[in-house]
Amino acid sequence: MKRITTELVDDLDGGIIGQGDGGTVSFGLDGKHYEIDLTNANAEQLRSALSPFIAKARSASSARAAAPATKAPGRKRASAGSSAETQAIREWAQANGYPVGDRGRIAAEIREAYAAAK
Repeated sequence: MKRITTELVDDLDGGIIGQGDGGTVSFGLDGKHYEIDLTNANAEQLRSALSPFIAKARSASSARAAAPATKAPGRKRASAGSSAETQAIREWAQANGYPVGDRGRIAAEIREAYAAAK
């Protein structure tokens, strides 16, 4: 018999997070969204550090936050590249240790690294 165990590790201090002792915390800053795995104590530290700013902030809907600030009406978004180029980027990224799936959008950071490597 084979048993595989997955442990959740606190990204801040490296400690193992036991069942019910923490989890993944999501937050956003400057238009970017982040996730971090934290124990309950470290999650409370994060929330305490952010609380004075949250208390003075306005709540933004996710649709508003996701929409570009300056969008010209009637214009479509430019294509990210040809399918041949996209496949080449995907293969390069996988060969160079970048996390990229076989389908879907390729992160801008990966596209930039590919362009810099050419």
